[in-house]
Amino acid sequence: MNAVQTVWQDHKIAIIAAFVALLALASCFTVVDEKTQAVIIRLGEPNRVVNKFKPNADFGQTGAGIVLRIPFMEQIVEVDRRILDLDMERQQVLSADQRRLEVDAFARFRIIDPVRLVQTAGTTERVTEQLQPILNSALRQELGKRTFTALLTADRGRAMEQIRAGLDREAREYGAQIIDVRIKRADLPEGTPLESAFTRMATARQQEAATIRAQGQKTAAIIRATAEATAAKTYADAFNKDPAFYDFYRAMQSYDATFSQKGSTTSIVLSPENEYLKQFRGK
Repeated sequence: MNAVQTVWQDHKIAIIAAFVALLALASCFTVVDEKTQAVIIRLGEPNRVVNKFKPNADFGQTGAGIVLRIPFMEQIVEVDRRILDLDMERQQVLSADQRRLEVDAFARFRIIDPVRLVQTAGTTERVTEQLQPILNSALRQELGKRTFTALLTADRGRAMEQIRAGLDREAREYGAQIIDVRIKRADLPEGTPLESAFTRMATARQQEAATIRAQGQKTAAIIRATAEATAAKTYADAFNKDPAFYDFYRAMQSYDATFSQKGSTTSIVLSPENEYLKQFRGK
């Protein structure tokens, strides 16, 4: 019999007792990491919270680390401390102008009251399941008050803020805080409604283009008429200063147009006394 066997035979009870004591001591301690809030449940009732979320608290200063608990009397429920995602399944929403929209949305939230969460929902996964239908309902109600066109403008941001505020009020009942709500996509369903929408949009753009073109033509006609009127007035003012010169100038233009036709074989026979040739006779 070697020394180890001898020690075991002589101190068997003491070794077993020390091992059990060591296990009991180890069960008194647990480690809570930075991304987890730990709710200590003593005899079925929340007793304290370890590493609870605190706004603006520095990393490493929130109480995470080794935690002492009473074995068999205290149970630890872990609650996620990080910002979590709440995805909504793609669904149809009826807008105020009676258009069916395919909407994808999501929300971001965190647990700020882990004790309330444990009392109402139990776990982080359970509160996510509870908030998802609430998000769907809030989204339907708010988008039902707005037209499809409004979702393409700045009004969409106001709608998201109102949805966030309404969802946050419901989430507080579970110890959660809604940080943000966003729509990933808001499209018309595939098929006839979508094609009809594209047709209406194309028609509206064509009407807008025709209106702009007509307005441009109107403006061009006004500018052209104004310029011609100004030119006519300028000519009239100039010619009225010397009517005799104006007659001479117009006669020269007429002679040039009549007698200077290149390649013409037409002969014109006029009497020297013809009134048309008076500018050739001089005064």
